[in-house]
Amino acid sequence: MTSSNTLPRELTHQVHVGPVAIGGDAPVSVQSMCTTKTDDPASTLAQIGRLADAGCEIVRVAIPKPDVLDGFQEICEKSPLPVVADIHFDHRLAIEAARRGAAGLRINPGNIGSWDRVDAVIDEAGAAGIPIRVGVNAGSLDRAFDERDDMTLPEKLVASAVSHIEHFEARGFTDVVLSAKAHSVPTTLETYRTLSRELPHVPLHVGVTEAGTLRQGTVKNCAGVGILLEQGIGNTIRLSLTADPVEEVNVAWDLLSALGLRRLHPELVSCPTCGRCQVDLIPIAEEVSRRLARVKAPISVAVMGCVVNGPGESRDADLGIACGRGQGILFANGERIRNVAEGDMVDELFAEIEARFGERA
Repeated sequence: MTSSNTLPRELTHQVHVGPVAIGGDAPVSVQSMCTTKTDDPASTLAQIGRLADAGCEIVRVAIPKPDVLDGFQEICEKSPLPVVADIHFDHRLAIEAARRGAAGLRINPGNIGSWDRVDAVIDEAGAAGIPIRVGVNAGSLDRAFDERDDMTLPEKLVASAVSHIEHFEARGFTDVVLSAKAHSVPTTLETYRTLSRELPHVPLHVGVTEAGTLRQGTVKNCAGVGILLEQGIGNTIRLSLTADPVEEVNVAWDLLSALGLRRLHPELVSCPTCGRCQVDLIPIAEEVSRRLARVKAPISVAVMGCVVNGPGESRDADLGIACGRGQGILFANGERIRNVAEGDMVDELFAEIEARFGERA
């Protein structure tokens, strides 16, 4: 944090991917990427619909070859979310994607080829009025840096990223978002901290790439991205998981909520149980969690295993139940509402949620 208490993310200039602002005072936005084939618009649009329902704000699709461009155009025309074209190697695909309705482009100048090809993409994006995410990746670094033995991986990522941004800005193109990704959490932290210092004006797209399947990937992303966000670094996030991309969005919102940055869904506060617990709390908490998934209000709901300490330990929760033998206490902000029978606790809790917040589950 700067001496004026301005967060690093707030010092960045603002760009727009469709209607979504990235940078400056804009909230940290949530992204994901389709796993469907781009030449199958129906399947891709169906997946985008599920991502939108989960809270995704920007979606990226791959354009690996020219024959997917017709599908890409249809996706852009019908998508409820702004669509970013993900391009590697062939600059002509990026140019055509900009002409076909892309809300943004993602390229890695290190694998696009010569600078004249990169410049052609810059010119087309400028003509279309869309931003470019400059994506530097540990697995595909610019050869000029990749082959150097005197630099660490974070130093290579930073040097490569800085050189690209300097080139873009020298051409007068500043509608840029920057990412520099690796699968290592320590590398991710060092790289983005340095980028935030060296390019304080450039909005950063943050994530741990190739993080793994749902459990490991969630841990790595929440560790790396969570630390950076808490330090005020990062304007938009994509939490890579080898899983349904909807899970990426769910985890991203859980992370933002846990950090107090944004909340879209309810938060469940539940105790780990102990010897005082007189009910089988885990299935009760799991049922509440499942039903909360259908609630859109950004509320906090507690499920506690002890009627003695439960209300006090979760007094910040909007609503909750504290369980005892054969019955429980329904409470709001730590204050008792009424006693309820054990078998009715969950239904009574959700009846209260509906009555207070108009949300059924």
